[in-house]
Amino acid sequence: MIHIGGLERNTLLDYPGRVAATIFVAGCDLRCLFCQNSSLVEGTVQEIREEDVLAFLEKRKGKLTGVCISGGEPTLQADLPDFIADVKSLGYMVKLDTNGTEPEMLRILAAKGLVDYVALDIKTSRTHYRELCNIDLDMEKVGESVRLLIDGSFPEYEFRTTVVAEFYDDTTAREVGEWLSGARRYYLQNFVDTNTTFVGRGVLHGRSREEIEAYADILRKTISEVSLRGIE
Repeated sequence: MIHIGGLERNTLLDYPGRVAATIFVAGCDLRCLFCQNSSLVEGTVQEIREEDVLAFLEKRKGKLTGVCISGGEPTLQADLPDFIADVKSLGYMVKLDTNGTEPEMLRILAAKGLVDYVALDIKTSRTHYRELCNIDLDMEKVGESVRLLIDGSFPEYEFRTTVVAEFYDDTTAREVGEWLSGARRYYLQNFVDTNTTFVGRGVLHGRSREEIEAYADILRKTISEVSLRGIE
């Protein structure tokens, strides 16, 4: 059984090209300063029964074509492969959102052919990762996950970054571009300040569209497709 903390019943945003439902898994191993899902991260939400989610997906067959599994961090759940297998048995394509800290789980999912699309969050350059994630994480594991995606372990994938001004500049873009060299797809989205982040409102900031466009130009030197998402 996996720990489900939320369900978005219909979305056109979370799974590119598909009408999908998004399942939010409770619990995360990071404490990213900009995170706006603190209740999910800390596992304090009221959980939804796995069987209720599967029953909902059964009823929505034909109207929904995809399921996005997000978090929190889904790959921390030991029963994730079994749950995804149940979702796949209903005929859905599955997208997984992950922070990349559990490459062994990604290997298991890849070997079983359970995931059709992976979105891996790149927080910042490796130099500042631990500071932004607010924890002493193992960067080697994140690097393993990055290579799994670039090396083609999954049919479709993307990398994406929420641009926080205090942790992303021209130098960061160059370093991330070198790290993700050869990647197929990378999205930049801007940080939006709210009072639900771990640090509260007014501490962190986003960047202007012009600044983010400049980062994209830097990144395009080593990454095939770099786009802005949700930035006006």
